Amino acid sequence: MSYKAGFLGLIGQPNAGKSTLMNFLVDEKVSIVSAKPQTTRRRILGIWSTDKGQVVFVDAPGLIKSDSGLNGFLAQEAHDVINSSDALLAIIPVDEQKPEDAEKVLDLVSKSGKPWIGVITKTDIEEKAHRVMILRKMIEDRGGKSMSISATAYAGDAEEREAMLIEFLELMPASPAPLYDTELFTNENVREMAAEIIREKCFENLHHELPYNIAVRIIKFDENAALPKIYAEIIVSRESHKPIVIGKGASVIKKIGMDARKELEKLMDEKVFLDLNVTAKPEWFGNKRMMKELGYVVESED
Repeated sequence: MSYKAGFLGLIGQPNAGKSTLMNFLVDEKVSIVSAKPQTTRRRILGIWSTDKGQVVFVDAPGLIKSDSGLNGFLAQEAHDVINSSDALLAIIPVDEQKPEDAEKVLDLVSKSGKPWIGVITKTDIEEKAHRVMILRKMIEDRGGKSMSISATAYAGDAEEREAMLIEFLELMPASPAPLYDTELFTNENVREMAAEIIREKCFENLHHELPYNIAVRIIKFDENAALPKIYAEIIVSRESHKPIVIGKGASVIKKIGMDARKELEKLMDEKVFLDLNVTAKPEWFGNKRMMKELGYVVESED
């Protein structure tokens, strides 16, 4: 059997379970997982390598329609992933609010001309169990193969993981060599992952609309000290949001910092020092210069 390698794009609506699925398949935490939709802001690559080939998973932001600011960036990223992947996974959760959203994803993927598989997620939601057959039929009617996965599999079902990966490798084109070093599980560097982890902990600890207007910037990352030091800035879009992130007696920011530090120590396999500050940059997500600075860049067509 010849060696295969390529890019597999994960396409779905916000909160379809794309990031959870990718982390499970790569068997490492690569992408932000949150109960809040629209947490993936940039495409993130997760890499699985075997002696038979390499699958590079591309976790795209959920599909949304918008042309401006941050939402414009998200919409373009998702469509770029569809265009630049070798094959696609349509991720459809059984608790999809509107049937037409599932249809939209399936139509987009099936009409792309790329090889694809439909993956039905969250199949352990009992009251939605009847939907699995409906979604399966929707996938097969469009010429796709369907697979399903439940949250219980994520608890460590190595066999299910292996079976899915073998199927996905089949979708990949022949390649003379791996696309990335086979020791890697992501193309993100530690600095980028640190910003994503801090942002995830903001999502977990702030229970209102606020997180959508939050960005994280690493100001200084000193890995050479005996104790690595990370200085980061949490950026909010209004001055009035700062006290919400800081919390009474700095309780919220302390909790964000503590949760993020624990995760970073796991990632880096050593103790780290983390310093967080909160800054207001009014309406940063509509400001092209600020967005570019924070790594969200939308190239114009001209």
